[in-house]
This record gives sequence, structure tokens and C-alpha cells, in this order.
Amino acid sequence: MTQSQPLTVENVQDYPRPPALEPVPHRITVVLHGTLIVDTAGALRVLETHHAPTYYIPPDDITGHLIPKDGNSYCEWKGVARYFDVAAECRIAARAAWCYDDPTAKFSLLTHYVAFYASKMDVCTVGAEVVRP
Repeated sequence: MTQSQPLTVENVQDYPRPPALEPVPHRITVVLHGTLIVDTAGALRVLETHHAPTYYIPPDDITGHLIPKDGNSYCEWKGVARYFDVAAECRIAARAAWCYDDPTAKFSLLTHYVAFYASKMDVCTVGAEVVRP
């Protein structure tokens, strides 16, 4: 396995408005209840002023079970998001992930990519760094 590039220090106040969308040059992993539910080198991230980066995972790189939930939310930049419970083994993390089925044109690359709330997962990594929600 190869090492990913070292992470650089970023300041969320330097992120643009409207947000930027960019590929992630690091491996992303997500673990819930001891089960690896994401392992990807193909993530995208959204950088928005005063927000931590949000990582979106290609659906084919998600091995955890996503259970669609009722309700949605609206982002002025990306459009309407729908939510999922995330299941691993006998544990369910309620409304722990979301995606955009039909995002705005600027964010069309996010179509069906899934983001996870790091605070609802056991461990999330970006490269060699453990995410601190």
C-alpha cells in the first residue's frame, strides 16, 4: 500500500464562497461498529467558508448498508439532500449520511456520492489523519 500525500494545514476562513468542489488526493476510510464501511481513493470534497471540509464518497466504494430515511434538507449551493441511517453489524447510526440525487449544475459531480457525519461514526480517516468531529 502506498502512502498518501501529507495533509496541509488549512483555515476554513480561507475557503471560498460560493463553495469549491475538488478531488481528494488521500485515501478515505470510515468505520462503524468495527466494520469498514468506506475505503476509497476517489472521494470529492466541498470547501465552504467557515465549514469543515465535507467529503463525498463514490457509492461503489461504500460497503456499509444505507437505509433511506424520510425528509430532506436544502442547500442554496448544492440543492436538495436526502438522508440515510448507516447500518453495520447490529448497530445503526441514525441519519448519519446524506447525498444529492440531483445537485445543482456546479456540483453535478456529487450526484449520488454520499457524505457521512464523522461524529456518528467510530473512526474516519483522511490519509493518515484521524478526523476529529
